[in-house]
Amino acid sequence: MLYRNPCAVTGALPSLLPLDPRITAFHEQLPGYKPTPLRSLPRLAQELGIGQVLLKDESVRLGLPAFKILGASWATYRAIIRYLGLSSGAAISLEELARACSGKNITLIAATDGNHGRAVARMANLLGVSCVVYIPKGLDVATRELIAGEGARVLETQGDYDHTVLQASEAACALKGGILIQDTAFEGYTDISQVRLTFLQSEKTGHTHLYAYPPLQWIVDGYSTMFTELDEQTSQLAGSKHADVVIVPVGVGSLAQAVVTHYKRSGRINRTSIVTAEPDTAACLNRSLRNAQTDTSSGAPAGIPTSSTIMTGLNCGTVSPLAWPLLSNGVDVSASVADIEAHSAGEYLRSEGVNIGPCAAAPLAALRQLVAQPDGLLTPDSVVVLLATEGPRPYPTPLDTTTTDPVALTQILTRIDSSNPDLSAGAGAGETAIADYLCAWLAHHEFEVHRLEAHEGRPSVIGVARGSGGGKALMFNGHIDTVTLAGYDGDPLSGAIIDGAVHGRGTFDMKAGIAASLVAAYRAKERQTLRGDVILALVADEENLSLGTQEVLAAGWRADGAVVSEPTEHGLMLSHKGFVWAEVDIIGKAGHGSRPDLAIDAIAKAGHFLVALEKYGEELLHGQKSVPHPHLGTGTVHASLIKGGEEISSYPALCTVSIERRTVPGETPALFEQQIQEVLDGLCESVQDFKYKLRLGDSRPPYEIREDHEFVKLFAKHVKNALGEDAEMTGATYWADSALLAEKGIPVVLFGAQGRGAHAATEWATVDSIHKVTGALTGLALEFCA
Repeated sequence: MLYRNPCAVTGALPSLLPLDPRITAFHEQLPGYKPTPLRSLPRLAQELGIGQVLLKDESVRLGLPAFKILGASWATYRAIIRYLGLSSGAAISLEELARACSGKNITLIAATDGNHGRAVARMANLLGVSCVVYIPKGLDVATRELIAGEGARVLETQGDYDHTVLQASEAACALKGGILIQDTAFEGYTDISQVRLTFLQSEKTGHTHLYAYPPLQWIVDGYSTMFTELDEQTSQLAGSKHADVVIVPVGVGSLAQAVVTHYKRSGRINRTSIVTAEPDTAACLNRSLRNAQTDTSSGAPAGIPTSSTIMTGLNCGTVSPLAWPLLSNGVDVSASVADIEAHSAGEYLRSEGVNIGPCAAAPLAALRQLVAQPDGLLTPDSVVVLLATEGPRPYPTPLDTTTTDPVALTQILTRIDSSNPDLSAGAGAGETAIADYLCAWLAHHEFEVHRLEAHEGRPSVIGVARGSGGGKALMFNGHIDTVTLAGYDGDPLSGAIIDGAVHGRGTFDMKAGIAASLVAAYRAKERQTLRGDVILALVADEENLSLGTQEVLAAGWRADGAVVSEPTEHGLMLSHKGFVWAEVDIIGKAGHGSRPDLAIDAIAKAGHFLVALEKYGEELLHGQKSVPHPHLGTGTVHASLIKGGEEISSYPALCTVSIERRTVPGETPALFEQQIQEVLDGLCESVQDFKYKLRLGDSRPPYEIREDHEFVKLFAKHVKNALGEDAEMTGATYWADSALLAEKGIPVVLFGAQGRGAHAATEWATVDSIHKVTGALTGLALEFCA
């Protein structure tokens, strides 16, 4: 998505200082220095209808697969000079600095999600000092091994990138001779004066060691060598013409700061427009620029939660506060790109002989967005420079988060294993991978995104299409977990279309409903006529204990109406049963198998209970102890599990029977407890030595809504429009999350796809049905939230 920054300054930014010639001179003495190539892509330029596309290829810089060594080396050089109290007026060679470090117990410390940490480790190696690199939780093994291969000690934290930066900072403060070399800013890590303040603070608090924070500005200054090279190379490849547009990938924004510093400083004759590229799932600059336009009272960049991306080097949630003042006025256009767009751009560039990683391909993905949404920034004569910032690296091929076809989306969701681990003896994948995908899809389509994860590994996702205000809020609720993949006949993650239906575990229950809800919310949002919010509650664990919907409600999410897209075969499901679980301990007396005179057989006594339980179940079915519901029939009861005994030669002292009571509206756990206690007490009177203990377990209430409810009538109209006929009013014998929503006063209807195979050996949802469900939900959202 593109954001054209109305605050961008059209001319130079007068506060920017001239380039320091010492920086390039320093880099030229590093082993293996030579300018990285600027490659011309004439076929791409012709395809896009612009003058020239030039790519600054940083896939190999000083023997490393990224530009980061430019900033890390200069900052390390300056920081150690400052730390050792050496004169910075005269040039000090790398060899001289290495000798000065000998015996000083200096340790370079950095936080990284990839190339920066490796660059710091390389500099530590060159100078003969120690290095510790902190990485965020879950960073891929290959990247970790490359950092360690430079001689660094690699420590994984339990948080994201921002958390890792703070942990590295604390480690530097606690270690004698620790110097933090970090390519993002935070309090106390911005300008040169704060280095001395850090030493003074240490002395005041009585610490026996010194520690140093080199300012982030040195990192940014180090990148200037790239642009000194680029000016000369652009002149050679484009004649005397300058770059009209430079597109730079953004993480925390330090490289983008260097770009703005170079191209918008005083004294440059020609104007260059700056375009930035970020992952959809970590678009902190894009969000900060938008916020600055709507909230002029805040001068700080916005911090955002991030989610998984193949562009790991750009996966940052906060813009550097040092970079922000320049970026807020110097960036002309901010683009966020989907992983699949970056991947496709990388594949294209490889076909052109340019082998780079996904972060480096992001600028091409942004350029394609600019071409698709022209606004005069590009002309047939434009010279565009893409900053390709990293070399190739392994990453998983991403799924497409750009599609708005509900059938294609159903296929994609089906291919993600989200089987519930609590139903699979720990073998289920859980909801993390599908939540990552949903966060990315929602971010790409410009929904407000929230991730809830009170139970680790069991996330739920909230997506919100905000209305203009004053309208009613509508919630689409759906569970993203499935039952186990075990026992499925064929490939449970196929997602293939066979005989007009999408096949695979969860297609029917209920990924087709999730896909329809997503696309319906998107279509309603794109009409830009909504006053009320459309809320997507994409929840974990419905197949077991409904942890997800409970967490959503506990977080305070509410709506004026809700649809749960369980697979109802196009019926309007207005009611469903609840349940109560209980355990009955039948108490006997242990004894030797040869001494019945001293023992009581608990299992045999349980037989009396099972007979009485069956009779109680028949009474329910015949309406003697349960009032029949017009759609649900009567309540039911059954024995689910039985456990007793310890060895074959002994009388068992205990037999436990687990039972489930399905309830209809009007029936409560208290009613069930009263009824089952009557059964058990009757056995105490009629069966010698019968004793028991009753324990009620988890329960969920039944649900119903009247057919004449206004929400039901409105939705029935849109269902008829989508189906071409009236929908059948039905009820379900199973339980669903709708009852939890209703407990919070939210009117709910269940409505979903046609198909077969919920929890069965094969499962599918029909293509035609997915489109019709999407249409009904779209119509409801447009009218209800208008």
